[in-house]
Amino acid sequence: MNLIIDVGNTFVKMAVFEKGALLKKVRCKREDFVKAFTILVESYRNISQAILSSVGSFEQEYLTLITQNFPLVTLSQQTKVPFINLYATPSTLGVDRIALVSGAASQYPEENVLVIDAGSCITYDFLTDQNEYLGGAISPGLRMRYKAMHVFTENLPLLETETPKNSIGDSTQNSMHIGVVEGVAREIEGFIDAYIEKAGKLTVILTGGDAHFLRDSIKNDIFANSNFLLEGLNYILEFNNDSC
Repeated sequence: MNLIIDVGNTFVKMAVFEKGALLKKVRCKREDFVKAFTILVESYRNISQAILSSVGSFEQEYLTLITQNFPLVTLSQQTKVPFINLYATPSTLGVDRIALVSGAASQYPEENVLVIDAGSCITYDFLTDQNEYLGGAISPGLRMRYKAMHVFTENLPLLETETPKNSIGDSTQNSMHIGVVEGVAREIEGFIDAYIEKAGKLTVILTGGDAHFLRDSIKNDIFANSNFLLEGLNYILEFNNDSC
């Protein structure tokens, strides 16, 4: 069994995989990691190894706890990955994007794949049918757009994310919801169309915490998979075992 640990800015996601199948997934705040980790490990005593992906720093005491229990692969730009990385600045490529592209390489070999991760930022990552990662794009996510309108104007409120009920806003709040959610959906459709024009046939994966807000607003054919990053991390762990 494999333990997958994905550390975000606020939350930590942990998942247990066995032979490629997801058995369990939990999410906790960073300060609750020790408790959540202990409960998970006690529930799955056959875990034999772990991989850690962190977009920022991770407390040393947490790292020590993990390594006291299992061999640990800490994902970095130097970790062996199952794709050819043609990114011009590979040392700056985020580990979350590395995991997503690895998932694409694993699940969609010999296909052109665009992975869209709708989180704090929205990332677009393109893998060719020759298994070459070319890069993509980064833009503000839903919450960032709501916060920007509130912070950089005098009178616009800070709203919670909400799926618009129509396409014409009849109030300031409705107009803001449409501008953010529909604006992002149209942006995503534009990127998809641009990559189709460039690559022809294209498989599109939508993942990330805000994917459920956007899925039904996007007209292009997409595969929504909220576990895609975790699956990519699991594949990197297995890939590094096979490479040893």
